[in-house]
Amino acid sequence: MANTSSRTLRLLSLLQTHRHWPGLELAERLGVSERTLRRDVDRLRELGYPVGAARGTDGGYQLAPGAVLPPLLLDDEEAVALAVGIGDAAQSGIAGMQEASLRALTKVVRILPPRLRARVDALRAMTLSVAASGPVVAAGVLTTVAQACRDQERLRFGYTARGSAPTDREVEPHRVVALGGRWYLVAYDLSRHDWRSFRLDRLIEPAATGARFRPRPLPAEDAAAFVQAASDAPAPYRVEALVHAPASRVRQAVGQWGTIEPLDHDTCRLTMTSTSLDWPTQALGNVGAEFEVLGPPEFAAHVQEWGARFLRACRAAPSRTVMPPGSVRKETEPGGA
Repeated sequence: MANTSSRTLRLLSLLQTHRHWPGLELAERLGVSERTLRRDVDRLRELGYPVGAARGTDGGYQLAPGAVLPPLLLDDEEAVALAVGIGDAAQSGIAGMQEASLRALTKVVRILPPRLRARVDALRAMTLSVAASGPVVAAGVLTTVAQACRDQERLRFGYTARGSAPTDREVEPHRVVALGGRWYLVAYDLSRHDWRSFRLDRLIEPAATGARFRPRPLPAEDAAAFVQAASDAPAPYRVEALVHAPASRVRQAVGQWGTIEPLDHDTCRLTMTSTSLDWPTQALGNVGAEFEVLGPPEFAAHVQEWGARFLRACRAAPSRTVMPPGSVRKETEPGGA
């Protein structure tokens, strides 16, 4: 005979999957006497489950609606179906549904065994729906990020922005936002010292660090407004240039803000992504080497404009001899040759 705890859970599972159970049939399914069944039913009532009973030849038990929602007991198939359904509901666009669905999904996925989490992710990835028309986000990623927001715990992950190389980020997460069929994380980026929005489908292995933080004031009305404003920003330029200098020299001048591909000992390809063309122009100037613009055409025109401006500045300056640093002007003595 099963122990009392496991038998009570089995009884709860049976009551949740059947409208009405005759007492004798239910006792047989559990392998106990009707007297033991009555004690188990009383135990469920003490835990807050409203189990109704009817006497007579048609007597039996059924789980009735209660004043509050008690814990549910789900089998594997039900748990997977519930997690997938909640994930779609979170992107349904129904007012007030997104945040509540995300909270529910966090609770469900948090207790799922790894094998069931994998099934949830596989089903969501291979199922198309009108509600979830954007990139699919793994349930584990979604719940990890949501829990970090709730617990005010720093989050670390890899991130690949559009047209950029992967970078490592550590952030103070604020809110998760569903907008336009995509999931976004609004967070304060500790390495960039500014607020950012991150697409969850581009996050790589997000993990909470265990470090708590005090929330900062968000520079927007709310997280959704912040994401909307960021989405309205101009698309970044992908700037490419052939630099006639060693890769180590270019890396020292550009740092982490560009991708450097060595071509030979004295030449490399530099790629930078920026919404402004001023920064790539300045970065190439800081290298102090000859370079050729490979694209885009807007950047070539921008460099020509900067060059013309500098040339005009030189022509407008007073004409005088400029001595090299550290040199001494030689004066001609009176009466000399």
